[in-house]
Amino acid sequence: MEVMYPRCAGLDVHKQTVVACVRIVGDGAPLQQVRTFATSTSELLALADWLESFGVEQVAMEATGVYWKPVWHILESHFELVLANAAHVKNLPGRKTDVNDAMWLADLLAHGLIRASFVPPVAVQELRTLTRTRKQFVRERSAHVQRIEKVLEDANLKLGVVLSDIVGQSGRAVLQAIIAGHDDPAELAAGVSERVKASRAEVQEALRGHIRPHHRFMLKLHLSHIDALDQAIATIEREVGHGLAPFRVAAKLLSTMPGLSTVSAHVVVAEIGIDMSRFTTAGHLLSWACLCPRNDESAGKRRTTRLRRGGHWLKTTLVQAAWAAVRVKGSYLQAQFHRLRARRGTKKAIIAVAASMLTAAYHMLRDGTEWQDLGAAHFDRANTKKTANRLIRRLQQIGYVVTAEPA
Repeated sequence: MEVMYPRCAGLDVHKQTVVACVRIVGDGAPLQQVRTFATSTSELLALADWLESFGVEQVAMEATGVYWKPVWHILESHFELVLANAAHVKNLPGRKTDVNDAMWLADLLAHGLIRASFVPPVAVQELRTLTRTRKQFVRERSAHVQRIEKVLEDANLKLGVVLSDIVGQSGRAVLQAIIAGHDDPAELAAGVSERVKASRAEVQEALRGHIRPHHRFMLKLHLSHIDALDQAIATIEREVGHGLAPFRVAAKLLSTMPGLSTVSAHVVVAEIGIDMSRFTTAGHLLSWACLCPRNDESAGKRRTTRLRRGGHWLKTTLVQAAWAAVRVKGSYLQAQFHRLRARRGTKKAIIAVAASMLTAAYHMLRDGTEWQDLGAAHFDRANTKKTANRLIRRLQQIGYVVTAEPA
């Protein structure tokens, strides 16, 4: 097998140690040198000097949790780094040691058998960390809201029946009154806005329950957590605004797509970056985001077309944006959704819409263009004869004799 990199190295990265194997190809058998380093900054700098003493130019490492990141940051200015998916570079069974793993990575890299994972620039990594943390805080906030609703149900208070948001302005006023010690339905209902659709009698009946001190304590606890999370989310929003400065134009372009809000556009930019040259085609980006069917074929039969696991940060955001996009009347995405849902079902249709949105984002970021909607009649225009035959067949099914002539 042809050797592509005569001087390379493989790193087996752990929390406290890094096992490095240098592989040098000469006239005879390849020379391999193995050494173990700690993961402190001084030791990683010593690792860089040790690799440079052998004239190493390419270094491969596995993506092990977050332990690879400090090693990457220190070595990226010295070598051409390759980050490997651990599932793609498994060694032979029964030979699992740290030294063997490092030697195996060096052998694979020397022959060009490692498919490099996508590692965005530092600015995109920082923006990605902010958007992911924001999403985690939003999920935690939603969890606390659900816990508040459970506490209210335990006290037989049906606040969620008369209010769509139990921690909104009216809901928070009621919760604060309960925490303050009030339990009279009329007093609690006084904090509910007049714009609520439910009548005053329905509100008072919903607030008639059996409140104990334990309920007040739990409500106060959850509300304090929600306030802290709201403050943290606002702080992250400001930091995202600062970190988004180099990518503001790209995020503005993406926000012109139906269903993709400003927040969703920030997430897409943080996950895929703005340099689309890293992905050969839009299909490569879809595969990286795990938004296309997997390849699982044996004996000429396609066994499954389920999506691969992975990319959940980007995938969930795109699916959520797709649900918003299919509600835009007269749009291409809505027409695509209804067209596919009739044949393949709702789940596959919404995934297809999310994949179309990511494909459009690829071309928008690559070419610097805004969203151009093809319209709901795009499929009819693209397949005029097919559409006419379908309509004629439908009329014949209900008892008509149809003769079609071109206009």
